[in-house]
Amino acid sequence: MKYIIGIGTNIGNRKKNIEDAISALGLVPETEMLRCSSVYETEPVGYAEQESFYNACAELESTLEPNEMLGVCLGIEAGFGRIREFKNGPRVLDLDLILAENKKTETKNLTVPHPRFKERRFVLIPLLELFPEGEAYGIEFKSHMLGIKGQAVKNV
Repeated sequence: MKYIIGIGTNIGNRKKNIEDAISALGLVPETEMLRCSSVYETEPVGYAEQESFYNACAELESTLEPNEMLGVCLGIEAGFGRIREFKNGPRVLDLDLILAENKKTETKNLTVPHPRFKERRFVLIPLLELFPEGEAYGIEFKSHMLGIKGQAVKNV
């Protein structure tokens, strides 16, 4: 199954955090890193009183099920020292399972597709780089860019 993982960071060496997260994802057993977007600097969403973020998206292929991939992402975040002090707060690393090929899941701990990915330029712009037609795994997302106000995004 193919996955899109959103990668974000705004604490420490942001560029290195993204690079190291991509490397860590590439080491996951039964998982292959297919491609990654460029890195973008983005405005924070939800809680504005913090440093800007660096964001990217990665496409992986794995035999892992979505709940297992979520566990991998949470484990990598913990390995980077992520502490969840409050919602949308600063973080050394954030790995979000955005899409899973041909799979929709809604449980207490995981919703795929990610419930807010179509509202966030910091996901849509890297995703559009990977899928220039504006559709991934049968889910159209390009048209949602027009409805988003603010959320500046620029290449790093």
